[in-house]
Amino acid sequence: MTIRHPEKVNKPINPIKKKPEWIRSKLINSKEFFFTKTIVNQNNLVTVCQEANCPNIAECWSKRHATFLIMGDTCTRACAFCDVKTGKPKKLDFLEPFKISSAVKKLNLKHAVITSVDRDDLDDGGANHFYKVITETRKRNPKTTIEVLTPDFLRKGESYKKVIEAKPDVFNHNIETVPGLYKKVRPGSRYFASVELLKNAKKINKNIFTKSGLMVGLGENKDEILQLMDDLRSAEVDFLTIGQYLQPSVKHHPLSRYYHPDEFKELESIAKSKGFLLVSSSPLTRSSYHADEDFAKLQKNRINQTNAQSIS
Repeated sequence: MTIRHPEKVNKPINPIKKKPEWIRSKLINSKEFFFTKTIVNQNNLVTVCQEANCPNIAECWSKRHATFLIMGDTCTRACAFCDVKTGKPKKLDFLEPFKISSAVKKLNLKHAVITSVDRDDLDDGGANHFYKVITETRKRNPKTTIEVLTPDFLRKGESYKKVIEAKPDVFNHNIETVPGLYKKVRPGSRYFASVELLKNAKKINKNIFTKSGLMVGLGENKDEILQLMDDLRSAEVDFLTIGQYLQPSVKHHPLSRYYHPDEFKELESIAKSKGFLLVSSSPLTRSSYHADEDFAKLQKNRINQTNAQSIS
């Protein structure tokens, strides 16, 4: 297997465009933020909030919401949009399921979000480790709902079924961008493999909410976005998130343009008309942003949909 090291690749310089006035992270300095940081550090955990330089970290950590990044801080792929480092990962930490479950308990999370780096070096892509983290977290936190954001488990056979076997409340896999940009933006991934993964997750367990996320501003056009929505709906995806791509550095994929908030509202309206149970669309929307509140909305919307179907 070949692992790419982006720091050794001669990549072009892509100047970063100045952010518009509507993209401003909330600066919240509170004891809750530092409490979250302390729990993360004490348990020697990795968060995607830090590794991916999420613009919402101050707001989320001030609410004790942290998205846990399992299986290390080093990814075996080099997606052109992502700020997580690429290289040869360390061995899995067999204590990580206990550490995650402990942190969830100390933070008193009602809804826990667990994601991971890609681990193409593992025979199962890390599916069994996901299973252990989910089951241990649920055992120690029976009232906490669990959302996972998984890799695509490309070329790992049916290993993804192990994750679904653990019965997370939400199974999320981000599509990220339109198929025409995959070779440039996600060279190690395959668009229709990601769609198929989401489709199969829903087939296996209809009670699990499925979710996917899209970034805009990478060079896609509106027709491509609408086709992507149709592809996800054909896979019975329940929840779609749409957010602005923010170029991490001059070595990352160039930002095409910033979408105006009104454009995000328009995309949200279109997505809802296509049948998604829930759509979150704004410049700073990210997969786990307001995930706890969104899960409550998902449950409510499913109940309303079921009631409407029974009446008709």
